[in-house]
Amino acid sequence: MVRKKRGGGAGGSGESSGEPSGQRSERTQQHGGGRGWVPQQGGRGGGQYQGRGGYQGRGGPPSQHPGGGPPEYQPREYQGRGGPPSQHPGGAPPEYQPREYQGRGGPRPRGGGVPQPYYGGHRGGGVGQSVPPGPPRSVGQSVPPGPPRSVGQSVPPGPPRSVGQSVPPGRPRSVPELHQAPNVQHQPPVVSPPPSGAGSSSQPVAEVSTGQVQQQFQQLAIRGQSSTSQAIQVAPASSKSVRFPLRPGKGTYGDRCIVKANHFFAELPDKDLHQYDVSITPEVTSRGVNRAVMKELVRLYRQSHLNGRLPAYDGRKSLYTAGPLPFTSRTFEVTLQDEEDSLSGAQGGQRRERVFKVVVKFAARADLHHLAMFLAGRQADAPQEALQVLDIVLRELPTARYSPVGRSFYSPNLGRRQRLGDGLESWRGFYQSIRPTQMGLSLNIDMSSTAFIEPLPVIDFVAQLLNRDISVRPLSDSDRVKIKKALRGVKVEVTHRGNMRRKYRISGLTSQATRELSFPVDDRGTVKTVVQYFLETYGFSIQHTTLPCLQVGNQQRPNYLPMEVCKIVEGQRYSKRLNEKQITALLKVTCQRPQDRELDILQTVHHNAYHEDPYAQEFGIRIDERLASVEARVLPPPRLKYHDSGRERDVLPRVGQWNMMNKKMVNGGRVSNWTCINFSRNVQDSVARSFCHELAFMCQISGMDFAPEPVLPPLSARPEHVERALKARYQDAMNILRPQGRELDLLVVILPDNNGSLYGDLKRICETDLGLVSQCCLTKHVFKMSKQYLANVALKINVKVGGRNTVLVDALSRRIPLVSDRPTIIFGADVTHPHPGEDSSPSIAAVVASQDWPEVTKYAGLVSAQAHRQELIQDLFKVWQDPQRGTVTGGMIKELLISFKRATGQKPQRIIFYRDGVSEGQFYQVLLYELDAIRKACASLEPNYQPPVTFVVVQKRHHTRLFANNHNDQRTVDRSGNILPGTVVDSKICHPTEFDFYLCSHAGIQGTSRPAHYHVLWDENKFTADELQTLTNNLCYTYARCTRSVSIVPPAYYAHLAAFRARFYMEPDTSDSGSMATSRGPPGGARTSRVPGSVAVRPLPALKENVKRVMFYC
Repeated sequence: MVRKKRGGGAGGSGESSGEPSGQRSERTQQHGGGRGWVPQQGGRGGGQYQGRGGYQGRGGPPSQHPGGGPPEYQPREYQGRGGPPSQHPGGAPPEYQPREYQGRGGPRPRGGGVPQPYYGGHRGGGVGQSVPPGPPRSVGQSVPPGPPRSVGQSVPPGPPRSVGQSVPPGRPRSVPELHQAPNVQHQPPVVSPPPSGAGSSSQPVAEVSTGQVQQQFQQLAIRGQSSTSQAIQVAPASSKSVRFPLRPGKGTYGDRCIVKANHFFAELPDKDLHQYDVSITPEVTSRGVNRAVMKELVRLYRQSHLNGRLPAYDGRKSLYTAGPLPFTSRTFEVTLQDEEDSLSGAQGGQRRERVFKVVVKFAARADLHHLAMFLAGRQADAPQEALQVLDIVLRELPTARYSPVGRSFYSPNLGRRQRLGDGLESWRGFYQSIRPTQMGLSLNIDMSSTAFIEPLPVIDFVAQLLNRDISVRPLSDSDRVKIKKALRGVKVEVTHRGNMRRKYRISGLTSQATRELSFPVDDRGTVKTVVQYFLETYGFSIQHTTLPCLQVGNQQRPNYLPMEVCKIVEGQRYSKRLNEKQITALLKVTCQRPQDRELDILQTVHHNAYHEDPYAQEFGIRIDERLASVEARVLPPPRLKYHDSGRERDVLPRVGQWNMMNKKMVNGGRVSNWTCINFSRNVQDSVARSFCHELAFMCQISGMDFAPEPVLPPLSARPEHVERALKARYQDAMNILRPQGRELDLLVVILPDNNGSLYGDLKRICETDLGLVSQCCLTKHVFKMSKQYLANVALKINVKVGGRNTVLVDALSRRIPLVSDRPTIIFGADVTHPHPGEDSSPSIAAVVASQDWPEVTKYAGLVSAQAHRQELIQDLFKVWQDPQRGTVTGGMIKELLISFKRATGQKPQRIIFYRDGVSEGQFYQVLLYELDAIRKACASLEPNYQPPVTFVVVQKRHHTRLFANNHNDQRTVDRSGNILPGTVVDSKICHPTEFDFYLCSHAGIQGTSRPAHYHVLWDENKFTADELQTLTNNLCYTYARCTRSVSIVPPAYYAHLAAFRARFYMEPDTSDSGSMATSRGPPGGARTSRVPGSVAVRPLPALKENVKRVMFYC
């Protein structure tokens, strides 16, 4: 998918100007700047949740305190971790003194006395134990929910004091929530945003000195008082000792069963692995050429110079052997025949030979002992080097046999090729990766397919691409652009020279037709036309003289090749974006029933014959050919509450689904004023009217307060006039409603089935310009008008106008551990990046957060554009200088915390953060940066406000698949043949020591279900495995858009939808003349994000306030 700089983060006060925060780098703070929780505009009084789900502030007039709020709301500068000493002149013992937010060990308060660490459980005070400094983890024992939980351990320099009063949620505490660690030298905070525009992969933020990482983690280790009366963590001694939480024991809840996983046990070799540095000159960028050089080197010198060893090579700088080579450094010479032509010999005869100098130099011994320790759970960090060696060894043979793409291998012989259209075809292949797991090393193998360019003559490829006979009429400008885009970088071979199949890479198209092209053939300036040259030199008569030529080679000395003498070389992957038709065709190929996929995987393993692989033999790696059998549990579904006026007041879903028959939404929204616009030529007015009538009726019977008649009858308009039609109709409606003090609540829109950019334009205008929620319906559904469709649309409309469709019965009866006991906010966050091939468009970040407690089903969402392919969310927390108000803070987290307080009247006392879209290589980076932003956002609202945080990464892009142990046992599979919804696995194929699990929370529809992988990176709430697994599974039943449980936790799903929606908000043109959102923040547009070598990332247009507060993205 596409997966974030400045977008709709948000104006915080909830009533602010409504710019999406993300964007708002520049603007004055609209979130209650330094004012803590107090909205800048003083809130709207009234307290009750009104109208369309816009929450109104709970308190009437602004507070009378001179600083603009009671002490805990007073404005102040955010001081980072460890600000100046508190100004209180002594008196109370240090840990009771109010002070600036200081994080780990700021300077001492002035009241004398050594700052003492503070312990106090909200849930019954645990006793803090003093423990000598040692490994930096405080491990909470897992205890059943309910009674006071585990004892927090700490490492203070003096006798700990334990204060245990529990404070009722909501009341301002006199006791600060976060306390200083033992005195540590003051260090300024380090976790700063990466250089703007640093791509997440190119400049990892976390690549800083050990000292910096240590400081960063000292800051993160400010542990809020968690329910376990948890201790403050000691700063790790080095970045190596930064640890993700240990597994708190395995889950036990649910019905036990056995499933099979596509993991194959790999026996660890007992060989002595050596690593050598390789440098090849002249240097080449192609791994393929590097591999060819090394292959030739091994062929020539294996017996004479390499002790008969068979090395494994990564294609770049590293060579690995099982045992030492008989030298520490040696230079070899290797000669290769050049198959690709550089232009010098374009018309010459013999192939050129290239001579390479290769220096092989001893670098290190790869340590397998540490890997064995890690797998046994006796060492905490994975020895990446050793894993990498084993991965490279097992990739050697398939790399030689097949076309490698990332971690997968493809071949036209691994399954039938399928045409995808427009000159593309799909190749089958397999994914392979070695992983450390609880059962030891595991080889994860899965089937995959991807798009390759068909090896066609270029003329045929172009005809397929344009879908017409190209000899009939000349190419238009748009045709040329399309051809150039598709062919740039593609490798072709020439066919007009018999067996001389020279290969070239296409760099572009000529602007003139072939018949108009000429070039100098010698130094005397003799000029020949291309047509003449081909006829005289090769006796080849060019037929398609009106087509342009392909340009190959560099721009300074371009070579011209007529299209008809070129054929595309086989085996080139197509990495650009596929169109809808191609995606559908590819999905058809990849979609396999679980039983078939399992069989294919087993056949692949058998076919790969690892026991005969010379590299695996050389290094002593043995692979089991059986799927791993894994213990699993099936968690029961939660009971769901509906409205008491319906015939069925609650429901227990069966196999991940249920329906709305005889049920009414638990909180029906109100739509008093609505209208309809029809952009579909095929839908007559009468059809549009009857559709609107049926939809209104369905909303009513589903439990909404929905006016049966629109304010104005449906209006027909043309798609190209979308903006004019929307604004005019909105004004017409408001002319009727405004005098009565009413608003337009909803716009229903009928769209053509293929509507191009219409949908996106419409959403952008409604949500960022008019402040209107809309519901789009396609023509085909309008004609069918099925009850099921109308019921689903009603579910979407209800949450868009602030209603709730259903809630968990356990939420209402306050029975959800670590959520129901005190106000808890659940965040979801995701970043979507532009499609491959879009080099400059920004990435988009979205953050959603629950706005109701204890129900946790309504999520407000904010979006923000950021630097191209930047994975860290830049706008979670922001600080800028305002000429009038000085230092101002804001950002998405702060705004969402404020709107939670407005909606519920309480501050969140616990944060659960589900983060989607992070790969394993970015775990540390994302945790360091984003947890720090959450901390700062909390501290900017109130001194010492640090609710405990649990940070969980949600991954769908992995290759673990789970299969029923017995496909014929109907009790263990759903209708699609997949494992049952609620199946959870936290053993054997999971991480050796860390807190992760696979959860398949949804029922399969077609193909093989992919379980979601949840990995806990930080946990101050001390969840047990059962608590987090059950909470996550139960939340999957609260997704608003359908009556099914979904495959990833809804907050993460909603963040993904919001980020995807915000793509439509970007102005289509990226020129400076475009209608740029004017910045109202730091002068001179400070903080816009810059992509290296390109324009600043333009902020997204702001979401309107009333849109932000509801689930507009559904």
